[in-house]
Amino acid sequence: MPLALLALAIGAFGIGTTEFVIMGLLPEVAADFQVSIPTAGFLVTGYALGVVLGAPLMTVLGTRVTRKRMLMLLMGLFVVGNVVSAVAPVFGVMLAGRVIASLAHGAFFGIGSVVAADLVAPEKKAGAIAMMFTGLTVANVVGVPLGTYIGQCVGWRTTFFVVAALGVVGLLGVARLVPEQPKAEGARLRHELAAFRNVQVLLAMAMTVLGFGGVFAAITYITPMMTEIAGYSASSVTWLLVLFGLGMVGGNLLGGKFADRHLMPMLYVSLGALFVILALFTLTAHNKIAAAVTIVLIGGLGFATVPPLQKRVLDQAAGAPTLASAVNIGAFNLGNALSAWLGGLVIAAGLGYTAPNWVGAALAASALVLAVLSSVLERRTATRSRLVAAHIPEPVEASVARH
Repeated sequence: MPLALLALAIGAFGIGTTEFVIMGLLPEVAADFQVSIPTAGFLVTGYALGVVLGAPLMTVLGTRVTRKRMLMLLMGLFVVGNVVSAVAPVFGVMLAGRVIASLAHGAFFGIGSVVAADLVAPEKKAGAIAMMFTGLTVANVVGVPLGTYIGQCVGWRTTFFVVAALGVVGLLGVARLVPEQPKAEGARLRHELAAFRNVQVLLAMAMTVLGFGGVFAAITYITPMMTEIAGYSASSVTWLLVLFGLGMVGGNLLGGKFADRHLMPMLYVSLGALFVILALFTLTAHNKIAAAVTIVLIGGLGFATVPPLQKRVLDQAAGAPTLASAVNIGAFNLGNALSAWLGGLVIAAGLGYTAPNWVGAALAASALVLAVLSSVLERRTATRSRLVAAHIPEPVEASVARH
């Protein structure tokens, strides 16, 4: 794998840390600004919405510059956002800093996926994408716990200064290691938007929303589930999240490895197994050891879908992949927001803290159905293309069904 992937992984590590570390620092931030915990929670919501909106916006703005230069600009924006958060005198400025940093998130991973795939041979594209996303998964194992510890011991502002420094390292790495790729011919907004007329691109994005949404339906409410149901202490939740992060690292690397060989079968296996594990979590959540093992599996199976789904979008949007790739990153965050909302609804309805696991299982099952549908449509399209090329009329029953 090219050394340039290390620079992309460092940037991904910083972005992953700043996205999730705020969850462990909400009490400190709320106390400092004298706001309630629910109000401080807007720092999480605002970031997620910024990713969803910023992914297409920043990618469109970057169509006139080379991908390397855009990656550098995005890391610069990320650094500015975290510095603003670190020095914020009032809560509103802190929220603005979070949104500024989030604008770089989707476009960085979207453009970075295209760059990573272009750096390697076609049969290694998913592995290269997975290598970049390793930075994001390792952030949940190292960056988030360490950032939380620093924030609780020294102050949360120090955490955001450290994350900004990581962004500087990532920016310098991109500048030094990522090769200058010529701007794609015809890289215009109309050309990029044309990819969204491909039903396979839309199906892949829907799989992203539902599949990864299934993961966060359970993980969003992991604290009350583990403390109230499994019997863990509140201090143990941090280590359970580390286990989740370790699962993400392993799943991401395996997903990248096998997606290069058998992409759709990899999606069938990971989404099907994710459905089963999330459904079982309603039972295993009542036992400490079983719950811990399940959390690792959820992280692994959930992130095993990321490289194949990202590569699926790149393959189906070939010729204009940048915007589609970035929007798919936004789809991950849209899935997170949707599943968290649905999980909250079932808890509020009095169905208990394990009820979000059923929501997650239903979402994963829906993603699996879409994966099968996508393959069926692809095979039918390929069959018609071969028949047309050979000037062979398609079977009567197929023609009747199509019309």
